[in-house]
Formats: sequence, C-alpha cells, structure tokens
Amino acid sequence: MNNDDFILGLSFTEFEDLALQIGLTGLILFMMFIIWNLGKESKAGRYGMLWMFLGLGVGFVGFVAKGIIQKLLGIE
Repeated sequence: MNNDDFILGLSFTEFEDLALQIGLTGLILFMMFIIWNLGKESKAGRYGMLWMFLGLGVGFVGFVAKGIIQKLLGIE
C-alpha cells in the first residue's frame, strides 16, 4: 500500500496508529468492566475487588507502562 493514501484526512500510517490506540484503549476499558462485574457478582467486597483489579489488571498495566516508557525514552 502506498503511503500517499488518505483515510479521513490522515495518511494510512497515522490512521493505523490512531485506530490501534483507540482500539486498545477500548479493549482495556472493557477488561476493567469485566473485572468489576466479576467482583460484583462474586460479592468480593472492597478488599476482594482491590485484589482482583491488582491481580487481573497487571497485564494491561504492564502494557500501558511499556508504551509510556517507550515515549519517554524516545524508542518507537
């Protein structure tokens, strides 16, 4: 595909980067909703919910931290 192609006024690579960021943000928010719903249905309480978010949320926290560290160090 040619880099001169435009989608919604953006180049293909800009559109692809933006769509990836929006899609992953939506997926992470959906996973947080799933963890919250799981804690609510299991009547986990405050501390149980905290541990569920810590235990199950470590994966996407690491993914987000990796992106932030790459931006700070200028590695892309």
